[in-house]
Amino acid sequence: VQLQASGGGLVQTGDSLRLSCAASDTTLSNYAMAWFRQAPGREREFVATVSRNAGITRYADSVKERFTISRDNAKNTMYLEMNNMRPEDTAVYYCAVRMSPMVTTSERNYAYWGQGTLVTVSS
Repeated sequence: VQLQASGGGLVQTGDSLRLSCAASDTTLSNYAMAWFRQAPGREREFVATVSRNAGITRYADSVKERFTISRDNAKNTMYLEMNNMRPEDTAVYYCAVRMSPMVTTSERNYAYWGQGTLVTVSS
C-alpha cells in the first residue's frame, strides 16, 4: 500500500489550502483514513479522520470549524480542506490508513502512512 500526500506549500495567515492523499490500492475504500501533523520540535498529532464511506468524521479541537476532511473513493483519494489558516498550523502533514472501517484518533491504530507534505503559514 502506498500513500502519496501532496498540496502543501507556503501560505499567509487567513489563507486556504487543500491537501490530497492518493492511495495506490483500490481496496482502501473499505477502510478509515486520517490526517496527522507534526510541527517542528513537537510530537505528531491527530488532525482529522474519515470513515470508509465518509459518513463519520472526527476533528481535533484546534481545527474544528476550519478544516474539512473528505474522500473520493472512486479516485482513491482523500482530501483536507484547510481554511482560515494560522501560523500554528505550520507542520508536516501526513495521511494514514487503518485496516478497519471505524475511525479512531490514535495514530498507533494506523498501519500505512504517506511521506508527508510541508505546510507553512506565515504571520
